[in-house]
Amino acid sequence: MKLAILGAGAWGTALAIAFSRHHQVTLWARDAAQIAQMAEARANRRYLPDCPFPDSLTLNADLAGALLDAELVLIVTPMAGLRPTLKALTALPVLPPVLWACKGFEAGSSLLPHQVVAEELPADHPCGVLSGPSFAREVAQGLPAAVTVASDDGDFAARVARELHSPLLRLYANDDLVGVEVGGAVKNVMAIATGVADGLDFGLNARAALITRGLAEITRLAMALGASPQTMMGLSGMGDLILTCTGALSRNRQVGLKLAEGKPLPQVLDELGHVAEGVATAREVLTMAERLQVDMPITAAVCGLLYQGHDPKQVVAGLLGRSPKSESGAMLD
Repeated sequence: MKLAILGAGAWGTALAIAFSRHHQVTLWARDAAQIAQMAEARANRRYLPDCPFPDSLTLNADLAGALLDAELVLIVTPMAGLRPTLKALTALPVLPPVLWACKGFEAGSSLLPHQVVAEELPADHPCGVLSGPSFAREVAQGLPAAVTVASDDGDFAARVARELHSPLLRLYANDDLVGVEVGGAVKNVMAIATGVADGLDFGLNARAALITRGLAEITRLAMALGASPQTMMGLSGMGDLILTCTGALSRNRQVGLKLAEGKPLPQVLDELGHVAEGVATAREVLTMAERLQVDMPITAAVCGLLYQGHDPKQVVAGLLGRSPKSESGAMLD
């Protein structure tokens, strides 16, 4: 299959490397200087300097050229780049089927990626999301991983999963588009909370409690938006949550760890050097939860930490000291 991957950050580069082992892949970035540097080095020195490009991987700074004869387009930008990229695609004469790997809610509108896509692409255009527990560096290095392809069109998801599936990057099809996107977005918020708890040395028991209750929050929101609870127990739910909350390569967990050191958010993000989607996502998730009357105390606590200057120790202690409830959510007498 001939693929065009749009976005040369860590994840876009990793997918380009992984898929080029079995497919014809062109990696595109809007910055021509970045493409030229990567073409010369045969590596993305900024994000994955120790992951050389396969000889078969092509680079192109011209969008039309990158999409020439492409059978599938993968948009792998931060959430803020999804809509502009879609607009650029629709201006071209031919539009192949589209996958996106953006995780989060659009700032200001609180729209999930598929809702942004629905506003920009023609109705019934073949499309879906690629999501799941996967660190870019490990995928680029050829370590095993498993992710989900989800679409409202189950046949399309199954077809793409079959085409792109390989022993090292296993793809599973799913028709719960909302559930997969919500899981991929909100787990980043939970990873910030878990990073704070870890940074404060609250221990492994506290980490397990936050992850488990975080999954409950994600599930409540996903179901309120029409998702299946079963999806939350799969790769893009529990799987992605566990990885992001515990893995040393998690950017969102790193945000929490740095906040626990008492560093202000601007300094944290500057030191990180990568996009941590959970920072912007937290506010959108809380806005949506309040509108839908979904109880999300961890999300609210993270927002207080990020945007209201709340003390990290008090935030985590407040979460762990909440009134007892049954696991289904009812208050205990």
